[in-house]
Amino acid sequence: MNKLFFLLIPFFSFAQQSSNVDFIQCDASVAPHFESKTINGTIIYKFQVLSEIDSIRIDAKNMYFTDVAINGKSVNYKNSKKELILFEGYKKGRNEVSFSYKAMPKQTLYFFGVGEGQQIWTQGQGKYTSNWLPSFDDVNEKVVFNLSVTYKNKFQVVSNGILESKKYNQQEETSLYQFKMKNPMSSYLVMLAIGNFNHQTQNSVSGIPLEMYYQPKDYAKFEFTYKDSKAIFDFLEKEIGVKYPWKIYRQIPVEDFLYAGMENTTSTIFAQDFVVDESGFNDRNYINVNAHELAHQWFGDLVTAKNGKHHWLQEGFATYYALLAERKIFGDDYFYYMMYKNSLLLRKEAKTDTIPILNEKASSYSFYQKGAWALFVISESIGEKKFKKAVKNYLKKYQFKNVETPDFLNEISAVSDFDIIKFQKEWLEDYHFNTEQANDLLKKNESIQTLVEIQKQKNNVFADKESFFTVVMKSNGFYALKREIIYQIKDVPFVEKEKLLKLAMQTNEIEVRQSVAETITIIPESFLSEYETLLKDKSYDTKEIAFSNLYKNFPDNRAKYLELAKNWEGKNDKALRILFLFYYLEFNIASANTSQYSQYYFELVDYTSPKYESSIRQNAFENVLYLEPKNIKVLKNLVNATTHPKWQLVKYARDTIRELLRKEGLRELFTTILTDISDAEKFQLQRLLEEK
Repeated sequence: MNKLFFLLIPFFSFAQQSSNVDFIQCDASVAPHFESKTINGTIIYKFQVLSEIDSIRIDAKNMYFTDVAINGKSVNYKNSKKELILFEGYKKGRNEVSFSYKAMPKQTLYFFGVGEGQQIWTQGQGKYTSNWLPSFDDVNEKVVFNLSVTYKNKFQVVSNGILESKKYNQQEETSLYQFKMKNPMSSYLVMLAIGNFNHQTQNSVSGIPLEMYYQPKDYAKFEFTYKDSKAIFDFLEKEIGVKYPWKIYRQIPVEDFLYAGMENTTSTIFAQDFVVDESGFNDRNYINVNAHELAHQWFGDLVTAKNGKHHWLQEGFATYYALLAERKIFGDDYFYYMMYKNSLLLRKEAKTDTIPILNEKASSYSFYQKGAWALFVISESIGEKKFKKAVKNYLKKYQFKNVETPDFLNEISAVSDFDIIKFQKEWLEDYHFNTEQANDLLKKNESIQTLVEIQKQKNNVFADKESFFTVVMKSNGFYALKREIIYQIKDVPFVEKEKLLKLAMQTNEIEVRQSVAETITIIPESFLSEYETLLKDKSYDTKEIAFSNLYKNFPDNRAKYLELAKNWEGKNDKALRILFLFYYLEFNIASANTSQYSQYYFELVDYTSPKYESSIRQNAFENVLYLEPKNIKVLKNLVNATTHPKWQLVKYARDTIRELLRKEGLRELFTTILTDISDAEKFQLQRLLEEK
């Protein structure tokens, strides 16, 4: 999983059950209900009792059961609200349990949007699939999951495996989708995504169908959202050396997803934020997340860590192979620069983080970035050819099984004389980052060597380094070198660095020009025309920075800048649109009674409502509350945000309400809306009102 923050993979040991009982296959028929936010279904589990056992447990959070039968006969059972517990009716050998259930999930299965924009999707890792589907929180219990899903005709349903059939029910206006898996997987990888989707299909070199989904409104963004997607698949399949282990691969973007992406078997879900056009691609593209989640289809889905202690075998591998894919696309300089940035991060973290990789409480930086660095060290030490052979042997030997770190390291030892004991102590059991070894590997790249030389100039006066910086700026060198120069001379007087800045602007490299936009906040008249060209760059981030700086620096030009920006939308968070609305409303406050002013004001207010994604709502809240903190509709929407599943928006909403409550008249306003909001909203607001 590629996350915006880290949530430790949960692991509960059910060693006794797993050694006595083997669940083989699940045939589930489910029907989610958007209006009630519930799901119900019927389940058939095929399992084998290997030896005598008093009770058999299926994880099921807050569910209701009926018609529980084993081998066709009704049986007594216990529902602990955490587990369905079976204690009679089964025998040694093969058995079958069937039952019906209903659940009202508080997590894992999420319902978003309104009308045709409604979406339902799951996020099983860290929150357990057992909140919506009776299954197993133990990752070591691998099962073949076959899901049949019934939902409204006009929406597309996606789950794991091959879609065997789709049947319409005209009378009920529903469709029944039947998905089949051939091989087993851990329960946390079971997924469901429902929404107004279209998709396009390409085929990999090896013949795997690659289905890429999008909302109809995002058709024009398809090209840049999925740019190089097929190339990434073909590269990873060849680089890993083991054929893609499943029959199909899908990618589905959903709104307000909790993380960047999740590697559900055959069907990755990722955040709508990565659905981009050309300018958005230059700001934040899907390439890394795309490759990371795809790599998990081997490292995590095919071969799964036995517990959290060995989680790096999933995230370290996915992070490393994603970087290798980016190396293929963006080149060696990019790869080494990202490894360099990660090394700086890890050195910094090691000053306070004393938990090593081989610990279930290790940080995301350890599991992800340090895990990737550990693999890079092995590959560089034994050579790419031997590393690939060891990885291939590892995947073949443990496919559809669970592993620990020694399982992988023994495969390294089998193809080389690499000292795995020394490696494990230095990289996996020691929280320190091996800076010396990392630097030796990084210096193999000329761009990193040049970067180090640039950094050595930090304390020199500008006159002594200008000629060197000029040579670098005129070169075809990697953009990060030129950005480093711009940041280093940030505090140098403009007249001294003007020539160098103009060279930077002439590179026409988006990243370099953006560094100029960021560092020149006070814009001299002589640089105005040059700086204004930033407003035309194919980067929404650059436009946002440049517009704000120009608007503040040149009051007489504000009307011109507003006219230029009036049709901007920006990225998924509508940052540019909201920026325009805010500045327009602030600039035209004297004309607040005009129809145009009202139209723009109501548009900004509307963006705070639940029908928009959290990133849009938060942007809108920040701006409209600055203009008018006493708008009842906005305050209601802010309270509504405290009930949102995404913790970032919840935290923002709570903190903002706390701040507003300290302002004159706002406590009274919040109190008046208590009678006009839902019970869940009322509960959250009442708690905030009662805080001292």
